[in-house]
Amino acid sequence: MIVKILLPSATFKGVSYNTNKIEKDKGELMKVENFGALQALEHLKPKDYINYLEARSKTSARIKYPQFHAVISCKGKSHSKEQLTEIATGWLKGMGYGEQPYLLVFHKDTDNNHIHIVSTHVDENGKKINDSYEKIRAYQVLNQVMGLDQKEQVTKDLDKALSYHFSTRPQFMMLLESQGYTLKLNGGRYALFKYGKQQGDIDAAKVDARISLYQQNINRLAQLRAITEKYKASHNPAVIPVTVPLPGGKAAKPTGYTSELAELLASKFGMQVLFHGKAGMPPYGYTLIDHAQKTVYKGGELMPITEFIRPSDSRQTEREQPVAESPEPIAAPSPAVYVEADEQEETVFPAGQDQPAEVSGYAEEPVSASWLPEINLDIADDIDDEAILGRNRQRKRKARTNTR
Repeated sequence: MIVKILLPSATFKGVSYNTNKIEKDKGELMKVENFGALQALEHLKPKDYINYLEARSKTSARIKYPQFHAVISCKGKSHSKEQLTEIATGWLKGMGYGEQPYLLVFHKDTDNNHIHIVSTHVDENGKKINDSYEKIRAYQVLNQVMGLDQKEQVTKDLDKALSYHFSTRPQFMMLLESQGYTLKLNGGRYALFKYGKQQGDIDAAKVDARISLYQQNINRLAQLRAITEKYKASHNPAVIPVTVPLPGGKAAKPTGYTSELAELLASKFGMQVLFHGKAGMPPYGYTLIDHAQKTVYKGGELMPITEFIRPSDSRQTEREQPVAESPEPIAAPSPAVYVEADEQEETVFPAGQDQPAEVSGYAEEPVSASWLPEINLDIADDIDDEAILGRNRQRKRKARTNTR
């Protein structure tokens, strides 16, 4: 389960955005709460809700961005619109918005069911609803609503990571970082941080013991190579930067890399490809996670990066420009939230803003190859990634899961 608090706005664009979805039969109004006498009227227009929210917000002249807009999304169709409505109601109460006027609109136009929440930061006394550590509390409250014991979840996530085969410490860290954890090695133990505080730890010796059992599966690698070669002919392997649009029409910044081939391998075969590189530069390596066999491979064990991203002979005429020169990178929303492009201007967090609570949230029991989201990490390929990553993490004083 994912929750994201979107960028505040001076106007209540969120109302119009969601009512437009309803008019296009892509959304459904699930709940209208605490709008007073307005709720007794029929055939209300979006402007009626906006006027009410604006009138409430004007009781405080100090709050310049009164709109509160959030999204709660589940994996696929695992939760119905009624269940999401109940979850959102409980979440709003826990966040201090239970008595605020709010709208709940269910969206049904993506692969993942999700519900939008629109309210105001200003309470009936003209005071601002407490937003201290809001993004961290967002998941703490969601976990409480879902009945999730975070300590128990950490144990499950550690056990899950240790069930994979990996050959280096950074590969182990990669598995947990992709679940939203930050790892710090101290005194021979990895401390796991999430939601702004330490959630657990693990003895590094236990990780090393798992590493010592690693054996390269030559037969499996041959199968993976055969699959890759087969689909390179029909799916372009050339890498393309993935970007998230910035507010105000500013130039988008790359958040990672992907390719048509990588997307196909992940969705069809559970072969997750993680490209590694610095922003604006072609990737210098990659990691392959074989979820079907629970094994993490250095990309070079499958094939060199140059070969992996080079189109097959039958596609040479369609070969794309190098990633550093690509004029039209893929624009994509954060994988943590499902927000359509016309809403991006007011929903994307400013560049550089810390978003520790948006990486992952309530972790449902995963199925087959879907435990890890598609992420892009900066881990060396055919060189000593233990040395490189260890040095980089020490310099930054934290684990990293984004491109450097």
